[in-house]
Amino acid sequence: MVAVLDINLFDGDIPKAVETILEFCNAEDKKNRLISATGAHGIVTAYEDLNFKQVLDSFYMNLPDGMPGVWISRFKGAKHIERCYGPDFFKEMIVASKDREIRHYFCGGKEGVAVELKEVCEEKFGNQYVVGVNSPPFRELTEEEMLWLANDISSKNVDVVWIGLGTPKQEFFASRLSKHTNVHAICTVGAAFDFHTDRLKQAPGKIQKMGLEWFFRLVVEPKRLWRRYIKIVPLFIAWNIIDLWKFYFNSIKE
Repeated sequence: MVAVLDINLFDGDIPKAVETILEFCNAEDKKNRLISATGAHGIVTAYEDLNFKQVLDSFYMNLPDGMPGVWISRFKGAKHIERCYGPDFFKEMIVASKDREIRHYFCGGKEGVAVELKEVCEEKFGNQYVVGVNSPPFRELTEEEMLWLANDISSKNVDVVWIGLGTPKQEFFASRLSKHTNVHAICTVGAAFDFHTDRLKQAPGKIQKMGLEWFFRLVVEPKRLWRRYIKIVPLFIAWNIIDLWKFYFNSIKE
């Protein structure tokens, strides 16, 4: 693990993350381990909001969802870190588990998105073990609704729950759900549901490698995202410059 603005990121790649979760699923006991795909948005939000930071700190793994987090981690000495992009992590896990009878449950997206994603996994990725879906209302669930969802998951003997609600809502949701479920892992993967059902267009690979996916998404969805990125991008850069400066001089002193 390596800290970026005090959030520990997974020092590995997608194959290693997938291997780790498959190992969870081989165990008899279910520990509701929380896994997030965390980019600049989540890191900056956690730096500003102590409650959200405490939630991310409670996660078993925070995967480096964006290239900027990867670059900073490498500067700090992370030797194995690679981008663990949420949609790619989701796809690789679905494909890797298609013949293992690992049971998946999808929670998120607008009405019908989770159902369509289930069909994509069956037809495109060859995985027939998506045993349940749910599209929760935009508002916060009542305790009764959360218990109903947890019971639905438990009744289907689910191994991995996938949540796509957007940061920070999905991480708070996952943390709350984990108190009532009995699964191996709960993974938050942002816009993966919309990307894999072709509701959103993904940035080309070269743009992703340049760390400019945020700009591509801003161009595609300006009305929804301009407020987020006009704040997140400058703060992420400024705070990390200060943090790297401190890291550099502390390294010299040591």
